Amino acid sequence: MAHADNAVSAPAILQEVKPAVLPRPVLVGNNRSFHWITEKICGIIEGRTPAWWWWCFIVSCFMASFTVAGITYLVSTGVGVWGHRNPVNWGWPIVNFVFWIGIGHAGTLISAILCLLRQKWRTSINRAAEAMTIFAVVCAGIFPVFHVGRVWYAWFLAPVPNSNAIWQNFRSPLEWDVFAVSTYGTVSVLFWYVGMIPDLAVLRDRFYAVGNKTRAFLYGLFAMGWRGSNRHWSNYEMAYLILAGVATPLVLSVHTIVSFDFAVSLIPGWHTTIFPPYFVAGAIFSGFGMVLTLMLPLRAIYHLEDLITQYHIDCMCKITLATGTMVGYAYGMEFFIAWYGANPYEGFTFINRAFGNYAWAYWIMISCNVITPQFFWFKAVRQNTALVWILSIFVNVGMWFERFVIICTSLTRDFLPSSWGVLSPTIVDIFTFFGTFGVFGVLFLLFIRFLPIMPMAELKAVTPQADVHGGHDTPGHDERIGLGDPVTREAHD
Repeated sequence: MAHADNAVSAPAILQEVKPAVLPRPVLVGNNRSFHWITEKICGIIEGRTPAWWWWCFIVSCFMASFTVAGITYLVSTGVGVWGHRNPVNWGWPIVNFVFWIGIGHAGTLISAILCLLRQKWRTSINRAAEAMTIFAVVCAGIFPVFHVGRVWYAWFLAPVPNSNAIWQNFRSPLEWDVFAVSTYGTVSVLFWYVGMIPDLAVLRDRFYAVGNKTRAFLYGLFAMGWRGSNRHWSNYEMAYLILAGVATPLVLSVHTIVSFDFAVSLIPGWHTTIFPPYFVAGAIFSGFGMVLTLMLPLRAIYHLEDLITQYHIDCMCKITLATGTMVGYAYGMEFFIAWYGANPYEGFTFINRAFGNYAWAYWIMISCNVITPQFFWFKAVRQNTALVWILSIFVNVGMWFERFVIICTSLTRDFLPSSWGVLSPTIVDIFTFFGTFGVFGVLFLLFIRFLPIMPMAELKAVTPQADVHGGHDTPGHDERIGLGDPVTREAHD
């Protein structure tokens, strides 16, 4: 009865209150048609390779050669060339490992969590972010694999029976990393690939239509016989949803387990329960920083302003601001925990962190990770694309220094002053890390050139034309959009 009264009184209340009707944000600018979206995305692959791409590819290959040379020298000489010595035995590689794993977090977050939360603004950036995740995991995997010294024994980390009856130490956080990162990488690849199948079918059909049978065969091979039938779409959407559900807890679990590398130890500055949420927030923070760093130049070069609108940039800036503020809160809580715990070693570590021999790195970290994102409070900053891009680079720099500060300040000055020292990366250390940016660049450039950088089917689904209850008189509604379009798939069956 009460329910019926509320149902009757609701319209009167609404007329009295007169709530504001919030306009829906435009996710595809200028009311672009389905055909325009297909031509825009496919044109990046089908068109002539631009000169800038070749220059960037050559530079990236040159940078990647530093990693190849560094690893070759390491394997042929020994792991000692990485500068592993007391008191920082595994400092530089783990800094870089955690940095690259953090970069890869935004891809799965955008794809999986925002998908489950029905956040449609993800559609313009999720494909490139997923690719970024996979390439970052590749770069991260270099460091733990080669740090073992005899890399040909790295398979001992996998729990497989062997003739020597050597079993893994399942209590070691390094072993936990193997499971966490390999699971994360596998699910990310599957999620990325499954989401691309309809778009690969569109490319197959277009290359077949122009007589390029080689590329049509290759795209058709990976399209797995996609024909856009109702059954195909039903299976695809179910598989995509299941993978999103599987990938969502991985976002939280992977960097939580990476944080256990530190938190389960007794080293002052590491042994704290705040590390898991602190590391996850930091990973999302750095991941969104890298997404902005990559997507804003692509938006300008390929004139994708109608697909990556100001609203998308605004959303990414706000998430960067939120996670950056969480990271700043964690920095403050670390000092509070050290003071409240009344542990003199913990207290010394954090005072030394701010005013000791690595104070310069600490204040770079604070400037980049705490102060920089606060500029995103201002709408004028968020609307200035060039300024957003510069600030995103500061975020990435700050997050590398965060890992450097956490590791070096705790290891170089621990319990015994007699064992204090400094971290001195060798030239092989520096070149190997520098080269991973080249490895990442090569993979990302190949992705831009040969695969659709945006999900065409998902983009079309957020246009006004895709609304079956309206927009029928909008331009482009009657255009042929290919077999990969959800709106007209019934017509093709």
